[in-house]
Amino acid sequence: MQSSVGARAYQNARLEKKLRKQADAVMSFAIEALGQGRFDEVEILCREILKEVPDHFHATHLLGLRAFDGGWLEDAQFLLERAVGLDPRSPDAHGNLGAVYFALERFKDARACQEKAIALKPNCPPITLTNLGNTLLHLGLAKEAIELHERAIRLKPNYADAFCNRGMAELMIGQFERAGVDFDRALSFQPRHAEAIAGKAMVSLELRHFEAAEAAFEASLALKPGSPRILVQRGRLHLTLYRLEQAAADFDAALAQSPRNELALCWRAQVDIMVRNTAGAMAGVKTLLEVNPQSEAGMSLLASCHANQGDIATALEYLDAALAIAPDFPEAIGYKIFVLDYLPEADFVVQQAARKYWWDQIGAKLPQRALSPRDLDPDRRIVIGYVASEFRQHSAAYTLLPVMRHHDHAKFKIVCYSCWPLQDGMTEKFKACADVWVDAAQFSDDELADRIQADGIDILIDVSGHTTGSRLHVFSRKPAPIQVTGFGHATGTGLQTMDYVLADPIFIPQSARHLLAEKVYDLPSLITIDPILDVPPSELPMLRNGYVTFGVFNRILKISDEAIRVWSKVMREVAGSKIIIKNGLLDDPMLRDGLIARFVAQGIAEENVICMGSTSRREHLRAFANVDISLDTFPQNGGISTWESLYAGVPVVAKLGNGSSSRAGGSIVAAVGLGDWVADDDEGYAAIACKFAAQPAHLAKLRADLPAQIANSPAGNVEIYTREVEAGYRQFWRDYCAEASETCDVA
Repeated sequence: MQSSVGARAYQNARLEKKLRKQADAVMSFAIEALGQGRFDEVEILCREILKEVPDHFHATHLLGLRAFDGGWLEDAQFLLERAVGLDPRSPDAHGNLGAVYFALERFKDARACQEKAIALKPNCPPITLTNLGNTLLHLGLAKEAIELHERAIRLKPNYADAFCNRGMAELMIGQFERAGVDFDRALSFQPRHAEAIAGKAMVSLELRHFEAAEAAFEASLALKPGSPRILVQRGRLHLTLYRLEQAAADFDAALAQSPRNELALCWRAQVDIMVRNTAGAMAGVKTLLEVNPQSEAGMSLLASCHANQGDIATALEYLDAALAIAPDFPEAIGYKIFVLDYLPEADFVVQQAARKYWWDQIGAKLPQRALSPRDLDPDRRIVIGYVASEFRQHSAAYTLLPVMRHHDHAKFKIVCYSCWPLQDGMTEKFKACADVWVDAAQFSDDELADRIQADGIDILIDVSGHTTGSRLHVFSRKPAPIQVTGFGHATGTGLQTMDYVLADPIFIPQSARHLLAEKVYDLPSLITIDPILDVPPSELPMLRNGYVTFGVFNRILKISDEAIRVWSKVMREVAGSKIIIKNGLLDDPMLRDGLIARFVAQGIAEENVICMGSTSRREHLRAFANVDISLDTFPQNGGISTWESLYAGVPVVAKLGNGSSSRAGGSIVAAVGLGDWVADDDEGYAAIACKFAAQPAHLAKLRADLPAQIANSPAGNVEIYTREVEAGYRQFWRDYCAEASETCDVA
C-alpha cells in the first residue's frame, strides 16, 4: 500500500516537473510574442500555461501586466496579488502591484508595495523610485517625493519622467519657479511629453497667467487626448475663469474614465454650488468622501452646502473638521471667516480671532517688501491704488463707484488694479474714473506687488477683504507704505501689514476696536451708494392690498433660524401679513423649499411666504413697490439691499448684534436719520416692526420723503461722503510723513 502511494507521488512529481518544463518552454514563446507586440497571443499562451500549472509565477505575473495595460484593473489586481503570493521575493511583482494600486487610487497600499520592491532590490531602476515618489505626492508628502525623484535623476540624468514628476511635487509646495524649470528640463529630453506640458500649464495657472495656461493645456491634450488628469486641470482653469459649462464638461469627461478622481469630484461639486444645484453638490461630495473620508476639500464643500441652506452651525462643524485635517488649508480658513459672520453668537472676539488665524497660518509666512524712499511732502498729490475684484457687477462696486466718481484728481492720483478675469459694463464705468487702469487679473502675487511698487503707490486700498477674488497675499507683502481695507468687506483682515479699516462708530464700536489689527477711521456711514433715480415713486402697498407686506431682499445665506423666528412672531402679530423673500439662490428648488419649510415650522402658512428668484437689477428695484416694510437679516445684515430699500422709500427694521457684520444695517439706517428703526435685541426688533406696521399714514409719508432725507445726510450725499474719505487718506499720509521724518532724524 505504502509503495503504491509513494509510486503515485513519484509519478506526480515527475509529471509536474515535466509540465513545468513544458510551461517554461511555452513561456519563452509568450515573451517572444510580447516583444513583437502580439498581445492577444501572449494572453492565450499564459492562460494555457495556467491551465496546466495554476501556480506558475511568470505566467500569472505577465497576465496581470497585460490586464493592467488593457485597463482591467480588478483583474490586474487579482493576478498581481496572486503573483506576489507565489513569489514574495519578486521586486517586479511588488512594484507592478503597486502601480495597479496607484491606478485604483489606493495610495497607501501602493506605497507599501513600492517600498517593498525597493527593499528587495536596493539598486532598483529609476522608474521604481519615481513611481514611489508619485505615490508619496498623492499622500501629501511632497518633500519626500522630491527626494525620490532626485535619486532617480542621479541614476538617469536624462530621465524626462523624473524631472516632470519632481516638477509636480514642487508645484504642490508652491515652488513654482523651480517646477517650471523642471518641466522645461523634461521637455528638453522629450519635447512631446504631455504631462510636462500640462505641468507648465499648471504653473501658469498658479501664477494667474491664464492665456499661457490655456494654450499649454490644449497642447498637452492634443498629445494625450482625453487624459483624465489633464482634463481635470483644464477644468480648473475654466472654473477659475467662471466658464462653468466648460468646467463641468471637463470634470464629467474625467470622471467618466476615472470615477474616483478626487480633484474632479471636488471641483465638479464646486461647479454645482456655483450654479445653485445644492443637491447635486452634496451628492458629489458624498462620493468624494467615500473615496477619501479625510478630504479637507470635501469637508469645506459640505460646509458651503449647509451654509447655503442657512445651517451655519453644521457648516462650521465641517470647516473645523477640515482644519483639523489640514490646519493651513486656505479655502477652509477663508470660508470660516466668511461663515462666522452669520453665526449669531460670534462676537468681535471670535471674528477677529479667525482673521488672526489666517495671518498666522498664511499671511505671516509671506516675505514683506523693502520700500524705496519717497517724497515725504504731506501736502503733495497722493497716489492711491485700489486693488479690487469688484470693478464689475457686484454689490461692493455700488459702494465704491460713487467715491471713485467724485475723487479730486488734482489732489489724488487714482490707480486701479482690476483683479477679476471678466469685465462688464460696470467695469467701463470704473475705467472712466481712473488715472491709470491696470488689468491685474493675470498678475501673480509677486508680479502685482512689483507693479504696485513701480507705480509708487502711497496708499493701497483693499476692497475685497476675505471674499472671493481677494488679493490679501499681496497686502501681506506690504508693497505700499500705507495699506487700508474698506468698501467691500470692511470687517478687518487680521493682517499685521494692514494699517487702517474704513468703518463708522456703530459698525465697529469703541469697545471692540482694540481687537482689530487695523486702526479704525470713521466715515459718516460704513458705505454709501449713488442715488437711485430710475425707480418711480410707488403707493404704500398695504393701502391697496388691505394687509402688510414685509420684504427681505437679501442672500438667503443671511437668513438665520433666529431671524425666521422673530419674523414669524411679527407676522403672527400683524394679522394677515405676508413676506416677500427675493434672492437669486431661490432659483434652486431645494433651497426654496427648505426656506419655506422653515417658516411653516414656525406656524406661518406656506401661501404667506412669497419667494422670488433672480431678475434684472431694474426689476429687482421695482419689486420694492410691493413691500411696506423691509426686515434686515441678522446676524449678517444687508448692505446694498438696505440702501436700495431706503431709496425706494421702504424703511428697514434693523438690529445691532455682537459683531461688525451684525451692525451694518443699523449703521446705514441710523446714518439717514432713522435711528428709531434700530433695535438692540429681538424683542425690540419685533416691537418696531409691529409698531410701524400699524401706522400706514406715517409709512406713506416716509415713503415719499425718504429719498430727499437720504440726499441731505452726509452718508447719502456722495460728494460729502467722498470728501470725508479723502480727508482720511490725507490724514493717513500726513501721519506717515511725520513718523517717517522722525525716523530719519533719529537715524
